[in-house]
Amino acid sequence: MLVITAPGQGAQAPGFLSPWLDVPGVATRLGAWSELAGVDLIRSGTTAGADEIKDTAVAQPLLVAAALAAAEALLAETLADSALPATGAGLATAGHSVGELAAGAIAGVLSPADALRLVAVRGQAMAAAAAARPTGMTAVLGGDEATVLAAIEAHGLTPANVNGAGQIVAAGTQEQLGAFAADPPAGARLRPLSVAGAFHTEHMAPAVAALRAAAGAVTVSDPRIALLSNRDGAVVATGADWLDRIVGQVAAPVRWDACMRTMADHGVTALIELPPAGTLAGLARRSLPGVTAHALKTPDDLEAARKLLAEVTSSPTPRRHA
Repeated sequence: MLVITAPGQGAQAPGFLSPWLDVPGVATRLGAWSELAGVDLIRSGTTAGADEIKDTAVAQPLLVAAALAAAEALLAETLADSALPATGAGLATAGHSVGELAAGAIAGVLSPADALRLVAVRGQAMAAAAAARPTGMTAVLGGDEATVLAAIEAHGLTPANVNGAGQIVAAGTQEQLGAFAADPPAGARLRPLSVAGAFHTEHMAPAVAALRAAAGAVTVSDPRIALLSNRDGAVVATGADWLDRIVGQVAAPVRWDACMRTMADHGVTALIELPPAGTLAGLARRSLPGVTAHALKTPDDLEAARKLLAEVTSSPTPRRHA
């Protein structure tokens, strides 16, 4: 089985979308999605600076659009009239945080257009919630997991992302994060993240209502390929359940470690991370021994990704890759 993954906020970097504009149809697609998202996606992904794309209302639509544009390029030979999702045995998909909206579209739960409409609401609502009080997120790298979690709790923070591979993200107020930085867990390194708020915590509760209202106008279908949930790593059975999960996930921790356990349990042998790729592929290399992890960063990486996709999905028996 091969899993296609979509990264979350913080993965973006200035200009990361530039090489993708050379892929036929991508610029046209991004132009149309810009209207739906209320964001100039082409400028944001090419010439905008780091501070501008750190803005939650910009970053989230940009990440979902980039993932979907690359997914369409990757899966072009299996798509009909450029309509997601791909079909075929041996495929699964998962997104980290806002990447869940891209994964939902890849699985056929909702259309790419509806994914962009929802992410526009999500990004704006979360930006508004973040503006209410200075908050942020810090990656905790290494250390004993129980010790790290106890230290996070002791400082009043939330383990907003439990990513596996020795990475947990603490989130809360800037005052709490400052105190945490002055008293880090033994054996751990701290790295502040380029995000504008304490996502996936109680601080995002006001955004849940806004996203739930917008979700009420979206028509969903049941997933056509295996679709994993950030809530607990479960394979989601229905579109209605998926939609309810991604609404509540705005203010609840992301359990990417649980998603990777599900990948292992289901015999995943390969993982492709959509752009801006790197983070999830890196976690897979450290946590999923024997799984081939491919970071689809630029169109130059498409040929290898398509070859991997064809090899895994056409194989009659699951096998590990060295």
